[in-house]
Amino acid sequence: MKTKLLFTIALAFIGLSINAQTAYITNNFSTANTVSVINLATNTVTTTISVGTSPFGVSVSPDGSKVYIANAGTNSVSIINTATNSVTGAVAVGTYPEGICVSHDGSKVYVANTNSSTVSVINTVTNSVSATIPVGGAPIPIAVTPDGSKVYVGNSGGTVSVINTATNTVSTTVSITGGGSCNGVAVSPDGSTVYATNNGSTVSVISTATNTVSAAITVGNRPNGIVVTPDGSKVYVANRNSNTVSVIFTATNAVGTNIPVGASPTGISITPDGSRVYVANQNDNTVSVINTATNTVVFSPITVGTSPFALGNFISTYPTTSSGINESVNDELRITVAPNPFSSSTTFQTDKYFKDATLTVYNSFGQEVKQIKNISGQTITFFRDNLPSELYFIRLTEDSKVIAVKKILITD
Repeated sequence: MKTKLLFTIALAFIGLSINAQTAYITNNFSTANTVSVINLATNTVTTTISVGTSPFGVSVSPDGSKVYIANAGTNSVSIINTATNSVTGAVAVGTYPEGICVSHDGSKVYVANTNSSTVSVINTVTNSVSATIPVGGAPIPIAVTPDGSKVYVGNSGGTVSVINTATNTVSTTVSITGGGSCNGVAVSPDGSTVYATNNGSTVSVISTATNTVSAAITVGNRPNGIVVTPDGSKVYVANRNSNTVSVIFTATNAVGTNIPVGASPTGISITPDGSRVYVANQNDNTVSVINTATNTVVFSPITVGTSPFALGNFISTYPTTSSGINESVNDELRITVAPNPFSSSTTFQTDKYFKDATLTVYNSFGQEVKQIKNISGQTITFFRDNLPSELYFIRLTEDSKVIAVKKILITD
């Protein structure tokens, strides 16, 4: 006899519906000071959120529940609750913060303070600054490795500071090719490579193992934002003064094509499945949408607020909404995961017997990384195997119905 279950699941998980995927675009002009919220299913702006003065950088938390906005004019970081699309708080940081990124486990936010030449570290539990790290001059772009061990910060003068997150100190400084300010940094999904843009119209390829530049790739004029596809095969670069996006194939470190977009493309981000790239065009107040299969612009440009900047990861990795999916029922399923966090194995325990269930594991990019099938009983022993330390989401299904969604954290 089939077990009847009642389980209401908030849509904070990529596998459930693409309709709630959302982009958060910072509108930087002094009279705007807002964030435009775009529904990626319809490519329309659904709401506008007031934040601090001159919002630049944006970063969505791994579970999609929060968005962090760097407000350069008010020296603060606004915290947006994505379930309500409202600001729930603000954290004071250094002077003129522009770049921002969230660690893959969601525990820390790193903020590049351009006029202080520092990085503020925010504890997301207390929403307070736990450390301030001196870096190079006028830092803007910032990115953290998937294992959380390093943070890469782009500075003026053509350098990248490498922060050891265990000690919150700069371990080394990398000189990038081409000179000029570093305007964008992105880390490959496997954490092996950092791509850094600069005003010299090149992208430097940095090995994270040696922190040395292994290649320099010529792109468009004044490259800014940069993003790597979830499979690591391509890099998309927003060329501000060329009004194009360069597509780099990582196997050859060569540009395959240049895609015309709007005026002064600055921020750039990619959907979790890697199918679309969204580009914030600062000087025509629009967002362009690129189909990554054809490397062409699709749909009409999306009109947002004045001077969209959106430097960072502005697409919600896991769709968020206040609504849910209701499964029909008798009793409510209770499931525990212990230990969690864990380093080698953990156990899922439920109060109901399930039969022929499937447990699927997704990483913070929304990619399926592991699946266990034909599970019966009330207990599942989950082994880490070769999964790197990171935040993961698990989905338990039975008879093609979702019966549980949980977060797990693997640590070293």
